[in-house]
Amino acid sequence: MAKANEFVKEIADIHENFPQWYTDVVLKTKLVDYGPVKGTMVIRPYGYAVWENIQRELDKRFKETGHENAYFPMLIPYGFLMKEAEHVEGFAPEVALVTHVGENELPEKLVIRPTSETIIGDMYAKWIQSYRDLPVLINQWANVVRWEKTTRPFLRTSEFLWQEGHTVHASPEEAKEETIKMLNVYDEFAKNVLAIPMLTGKKSEKEKFAGAEATYSIEAMMLDGKSLQAGTSHYLTDNFARAFDIKFLDKDGVLKHPHQSSWGVSTRLIGAVIMAHGDERGLKLPPRVAPVQAVIIPIAAHKPGVTEKAEELKTQLAKAGVRVKLDDTDNSPGWKFNEYEMKGVPLRIEVGPRDIENGVVTVSRRDKAGEKFTVSIDNLADSVAKLLDEVHESMYAAALEFRNSHIKTVQTMEELGNAVQNQNFALSMWCGDRACEDKIKETYQASSRNMPFDQSPVGDKCVCCGKKAKHKIYWGRAY
Repeated sequence: MAKANEFVKEIADIHENFPQWYTDVVLKTKLVDYGPVKGTMVIRPYGYAVWENIQRELDKRFKETGHENAYFPMLIPYGFLMKEAEHVEGFAPEVALVTHVGENELPEKLVIRPTSETIIGDMYAKWIQSYRDLPVLINQWANVVRWEKTTRPFLRTSEFLWQEGHTVHASPEEAKEETIKMLNVYDEFAKNVLAIPMLTGKKSEKEKFAGAEATYSIEAMMLDGKSLQAGTSHYLTDNFARAFDIKFLDKDGVLKHPHQSSWGVSTRLIGAVIMAHGDERGLKLPPRVAPVQAVIIPIAAHKPGVTEKAEELKTQLAKAGVRVKLDDTDNSPGWKFNEYEMKGVPLRIEVGPRDIENGVVTVSRRDKAGEKFTVSIDNLADSVAKLLDEVHESMYAAALEFRNSHIKTVQTMEELGNAVQNQNFALSMWCGDRACEDKIKETYQASSRNMPFDQSPVGDKCVCCGKKAKHKIYWGRAY
């Protein structure tokens, strides 16, 4: 049997040292470990299972909106990156290069994929000839490399996993519609799968994707009041089509450049889940991405019938599509309770001799730590399915209430500073000038997050310079 101190896992106080709490949680729950190359991470099975569930849910939504998956090489000719000036300028500091094979220098350096607009543009130039070839609706699941100076698992690493959609359309209207459609797919997914409310809107010129005409984002609030850019969708206009000579013969017989969109989310979403929902006990995983949705823990397993009933319940739940685990190891119940609370398992089901005698199981919800209640063994699968939905709704409501209570409408620089320094987002009016955006960043380490689609004014003057305002915008400190 385990000794008492063997199942106590110390993690930093979430309120006193949030960054250390985050690091402790991702390591001690075995989501990731540090890779041997600085800035890289090894995604362990528990963490990868979360990513697989994210992939499955997103992939279903992509295919429902008409997209197909493909795969493009990770090695990109250096010359490709040079074709779109703004794009290369934006990515140059993070680009990793391959210069040699063995002892032999390559005739042209190769870029390890930081994003795929260039290589995909080159292929689209071969594939697209006529309006009949459009639209092209392709998504890629891949890894990318961006040589980051400061790294943290899931949030910012030199290599990470993501998906990137790349679509081509005959008209700017179609490409713009696609850009917003996929932003809304991300927003719906975040709400209904990750239980995270997002702020959706347009990025400033300073914050937009290099080479895009317009960038839109979903922004999530973390429990420390910082923003996490959780996904982006870009209207590329015909910039890359011109750079890579993508042309099509339109219905009117005129040769034209098509318009494009690109959009992506990454393993950063796992970081969002951790920091939007966690607590002093560790992870708190939304049921729809949790690798284990319910864990069954036998109590007094040595007594007749307990193990058999636990196996029976596991089979029943698994057949109903619940991701269920039976922990029949010889660790103590206390160790198991701590383990699965730390790992964020949404439901814990205890079954012992007295439960069996009464025809019930004892259930604990991870979102309501400390509360226990009994559920009839009859039709347990239906009860568990209902409980998992209730956990999701409860987690979303808690995250929404937290976010809304931490958004402050401000009129002055002083109010903006007070807001962000006290772990809030600031909502204000802005003149649109880069100088004001830079001054806010320099003064308060707060960046513009996005401009909401609802531009109903909250004032008439820029929060920074006092001139006539053009936009309503969110500011916040960010990861």
